[in-house]
Parts: sequence; C-alpha cells; structure tokens
Amino acid sequence: MAPSNRKLSERQTKMLEYITDFVKEHPYPPSVREIQLGCSISSTSVVDYNLHILRREGYIKRSPDISRGIQLLDKDTGRAMGLQTSIAVPVFGAIAAGEPLMAFPEASEAEETLELPASMLPPRTDGMYALRVKGQSMIEDLIDDGDVVLFQRRESASPGEMVAAWLKERGEATLKRYYPEGARVRLQPANSAMSPIYEDADKVEVQGVVVGVIRMYR
Repeated sequence: MAPSNRKLSERQTKMLEYITDFVKEHPYPPSVREIQLGCSISSTSVVDYNLHILRREGYIKRSPDISRGIQLLDKDTGRAMGLQTSIAVPVFGAIAAGEPLMAFPEASEAEETLELPASMLPPRTDGMYALRVKGQSMIEDLIDDGDVVLFQRRESASPGEMVAAWLKERGEATLKRYYPEGARVRLQPANSAMSPIYEDADKVEVQGVVVGVIRMYR
C-alpha cells in the first residue's frame, strides 16, 4: 500500500530520514538498536512502536522476526525500493576475538537470521553462517567487539586466511588468522598487543573462513 496522507510526528520523520540515509551508505538496512542510537531515542521499544506506525502508514515494509528486516517503500507505488535478491544468513552465537570462547555453531537453531542483499555476499552462499565477535584481537583487521562476521563453512584454509578455529582439546572456538607451520598451527591475532595461539595441527579444526564483516553502529 502507498503511504497515507497522515502527517508523521517529528520523531517518525527523523526515523524515516535516518533509515533512508543509512541504506544509501550501506548495502543493508539499520537495526532497531542503530535507529535508537542514531535518532537519540530512549529505548528500542519506542523505536519498535514508531516502526509499527511507519509500516501501518505505508512508508516501510518490516519483517520483525528478521534482524535488519526493514525495507523502504516507494511513496507513489507502495513497492519496495531498491528491491534485490536477498539471502537469509543464520547467526549462531558468539566467537572470541581474544581468548578462546566456549561457543560454536553446531546448534540446529540459529539465535536470529540476517536478511542480507545477495550483492554483498560471495557467489557461493551455501553453508554460510554468522557469529558475533567478542573481544578485540582482530581490531587491526577492522573487526571490533560486537561486529558480525560472515563465514563460509569449510574444513581447510590457506595460510593467512581468517578462520573460525575449533580447539579440540579446549572445547573452545576463536577467530584468528590461520598459519600452518609443520606439526603445529599458529593462530595469529590482528592486535599487536596480543600473542598468537600455538596448537598441534591435529588439535585444530577449521570450521569456516571469513567472507564478510558487518560492522555495528558505534
């Protein structure tokens, strides 16, 4: 449905302008949290309420069960603007960019789903998943605490690739650059203040290779 003639409140107008500016700069829409911070709103529940009004009045289309599930609608036709093929990527939890973390995407159910434009993903999207970063060991590769990292599920990696590494004996996972060195593996942080992790090669399992990063609003 096309937008109604009802006048939006100052807050709703500001939110709509923020969403419009955000999608011009990013290949994905903002999250509720980003709208809250970007528009200086007191809580995410207030954002939700006003997004409901924007949807009801025909300014946006929203899938509330999908993170970043907002689409702007054309004011004349009511059709989604910039509509393109999207891919649903499951987010399974957290991975450590610091000390290893006891978490890894082996659960059958994702915590949430990201609906991402196919244009920002690699040609091969089967086996893709995402994890939220904990820590700052990859900060020099511009991956910070709270960012979302996209992985292609693989069991091997080339030297220097950034991987999700499962440390079998520890039962922990970590995000690092992968360097096989004979009988052992060096898992290298991208933070000059941190030391690498060394493990026997047969005790490290590659669970995925990084193919993208979604940097969170700060």
